[in-house]
Amino acid sequence: MRYAIVTETYPPEINGVALTVQGLEEGLRQRGHEVTVVRPRQASDDEAPARHDTLLVRGAGLPRYPGLRFGMPAPLALREHFRHFTPDAIYVATEGPLGWSALHAARRMGIPAATGFHTRFDHYMSDYGMPWLQPVALRWMRRFHNGGDATLVPTHELAQWLEDQRFAKVQRLARAVDTSQFHPEFRDAELRAQWNAGEDTPVLLSVGRIAAEKNLSLAVNAFRTLQQRCPHARMVWVGDGPERAALQAANPDFIFCGMQRGQDLTRHYASADLFVFPSRSETFGNVTLEAMASGLATVAFDSGAAREHLRTGLHGAAVEHDDAFVEAVVDLGCNTLRRRAMGAAAHAAVQALQPAQVAADFDVLLSRLARQRKEHAHAVPA
Repeated sequence: MRYAIVTETYPPEINGVALTVQGLEEGLRQRGHEVTVVRPRQASDDEAPARHDTLLVRGAGLPRYPGLRFGMPAPLALREHFRHFTPDAIYVATEGPLGWSALHAARRMGIPAATGFHTRFDHYMSDYGMPWLQPVALRWMRRFHNGGDATLVPTHELAQWLEDQRFAKVQRLARAVDTSQFHPEFRDAELRAQWNAGEDTPVLLSVGRIAAEKNLSLAVNAFRTLQQRCPHARMVWVGDGPERAALQAANPDFIFCGMQRGQDLTRHYASADLFVFPSRSETFGNVTLEAMASGLATVAFDSGAAREHLRTGLHGAAVEHDDAFVEAVVDLGCNTLRRRAMGAAAHAAVQALQPAQVAADFDVLLSRLARQRKEHAHAVPA
């Protein structure tokens, strides 16, 4: 089979969408399929040799998100590329101008297209001080996704919510985690020493964009409350974003490690003790699975990956409100034995979430769309 993936974010950009898309692409290739990727040109592309399986289009910087870009509409380039590559099905991962352009091209050419629901832009409106735009954003997202043949979501919870909001053709595609990359065995005593943390020092970890929509003030509040009980506790931040400078200036005792990739990211996860994830705007939250696989007890809100995989009292706490978040952080931060037992249980719980199975499910879904489109095309003349 031949598949095309259209996305407005892609590694070396680091975010959940980019890494998820890359994982799906690699999974399809490993299953023997031909895959082409359409994405905006990045600065790193100027130094890399051109790839025959990639179409690069014009892009522009995303406001308030340094380092991220969105793709400009490219209807002619897309139609020409699809005529040459002739994909059996298309996956459109993002709802930006390039994504809209790809959906339009797919409809004109009779190619089935699935869309991915990765980001709650309606939540972002409130996070950035524009709550009156939430219904507008929701209508915009619904129109986009209902223009495809399927909308792929990572959880049962999100599927039900979208169906209640009149999104059509919603289908669940589970997420996975590379348990060989994220593993407790990568715990690093030297890295902990750099954090001024001994073996029994509770180290809290946050991984992700340091931005308004991540609700990071709650993590700060939880840590400060824990610190009243455990003055030697440490708070480590992995990631970057528009709020980093202000957060760092207000909290000079925090440890900011910046963006981490590959083995370095693995070491940072495994060398911490408790993962705190205060975001309420995630459709999933890949970092939750990465933390669990790394053997960390985890505190997160009861949605996305936490609702799907995190069991309160066994792997950490999936909470409903801010006070419960703070209470769980303090409880686990002060209880070394309980925290370690939960981390071990969390690691064991995600072992079955293998990327190969997700790739197989993705393949089945796209091939089904291609088969249904062919059957419909053959039935119409009759």
